[in-house]
Amino acid sequence: MAELYKKKGLDPLKIVGVTTLDIVRANKFVAEITGKSPKDIEVPVIGGHAGVTIMPVFSQDPISATISADKIPALDKRTQDGGTEVVEAKAGKGSATLSMAYSGARFGNKVLAGLAGTPTDECAYVASSVTELPYFSSKVTFGKTGVEKIHDIGTLNSYEQGRLKEAMDQLKTEIDKGLDYAKSNC
Repeated sequence: MAELYKKKGLDPLKIVGVTTLDIVRANKFVAEITGKSPKDIEVPVIGGHAGVTIMPVFSQDPISATISADKIPALDKRTQDGGTEVVEAKAGKGSATLSMAYSGARFGNKVLAGLAGTPTDECAYVASSVTELPYFSSKVTFGKTGVEKIHDIGTLNSYEQGRLKEAMDQLKTEIDKGLDYAKSNC
């Protein structure tokens, strides 16, 4: 969609992919392990919003950074598969509608706070130059004009560096499909 906006001379940063659901899940799972409140946890989730492209950066949150390194791969996978976990828990009779609603409200509140003059940060999937990919989810600052700043991904530990490569390889494939679609449908 951002490519179509560009072709029409519109600002591609007005198109924002919502990845807050992955953040909410990562925060909840960290809270379960640590016994802390999810309100005190803020795990950035970078990359994308499907499978291995969902990359929680546990090392960047003070509470999740206390979790033993040997537990991180399973926690990472659980964050990626959170939606499937809910569907299975409901025996196929529903999906994560409540967590999606909460995440949408949280994201909307951050965007609206920014537009009202209170800059707020949240991870979002946007046209970006933080990696060599043209689109990537990382922390952004919402302000009076929408996305006002796209933050770097920050320091990653060795596990996260490996996961970044895995996420980016998959994202490249997905982005290339989107770019091909935009080229042939404008």
